[in-house]
Amino acid sequence: MTQAPSLPAPATGPALHARGLRKHYGGTAALDGFDLTVERGTVHALLGPNGAGKSTAVNTLATLTRVEEGEARVAGLDVRSQHAQVRSAIGLVGQAAALDEVLHGRENLVMFARLHGLSTPAARDRAAGLLEALDLTEAADRKVSTYSGGMRRRLDIAVALLTRPAVLFLDEPTTGLDPRGRADVWEAVRRAVALGTTVLLTTQYLDEADQLADRITVMDAGRVVAEGSPAELKSRLGGDRVLVGLPDAVDAAVVRDAVAAVTHSEVHVDRDAGGLVVEAGTAGGTHALVAVVRALDASGVTPTHVHLREPTLDEVFLHLTDRTATPEESHS
Repeated sequence: MTQAPSLPAPATGPALHARGLRKHYGGTAALDGFDLTVERGTVHALLGPNGAGKSTAVNTLATLTRVEEGEARVAGLDVRSQHAQVRSAIGLVGQAAALDEVLHGRENLVMFARLHGLSTPAARDRAAGLLEALDLTEAADRKVSTYSGGMRRRLDIAVALLTRPAVLFLDEPTTGLDPRGRADVWEAVRRAVALGTTVLLTTQYLDEADQLADRITVMDAGRVVAEGSPAELKSRLGGDRVLVGLPDAVDAAVVRDAVAAVTHSEVHVDRDAGGLVVEAGTAGGTHALVAVVRALDASGVTPTHVHLREPTLDEVFLHLTDRTATPEESHS
């Protein structure tokens, strides 16, 4: 068996580009004018609630679902007219691992490499390189049935990288994994990018996108509702937040007025089991903390604690996708 020829990918332009993609299932629009641009050598995350169209977008770009309207190019190749070439230029890791658990990790990689057309020596060399790159060398000669969830997903990613794809699609790769397994997969993604692959990641874990993604596209109802870096998306909620804890006996009106005078923003005061919790937006960073403490001191109020935090992607996500998915929305 001869080694499969590698497909030369264009050296310029984005790794992925889609414009105006539409896809319907029955009367439901899974994609409704979907646009996406992913730069080479980056991790780009697709976020969205169930039914947003994330998996449909991946399946369309990977040529597993027919494009109804719009245009898309993957590694410079048209997904409509060059679907066979697109499949040669990509790797795809779905939500379920496609591994033979009776075989060892190394044996899985060699088997899949042979199926892709590599000679036996080339398959063994490629397998060895990926086992090392994804930190699986020590477990290479153990049966996959003995692997942890995170190790299986790393091996699944290694299988997808056998053809040295220009683009790797990861569809919710850490679903069902424990924190250690998720961390293992995150490291595998970083190593895949270091090998020169562009990654498009779908996930419902906001911390995952925050940890891995250079850019994030937020989807809802088949459309893009926001796009940017994690920091840019967080800035949409108005910058940092000052949080102040106070004894329960403090006059809430006095606190609200003192904090509002220095932050120049809306102040929220709530009560919990420990007393009052005051929150306000600010663009002043750590200087705002000092100003708030001084304002409270001038009002005769001593806080129990004061700290500064930036908006989370969870808050951005809820703000941008403020709707309830219906039971009929099954295409994530």
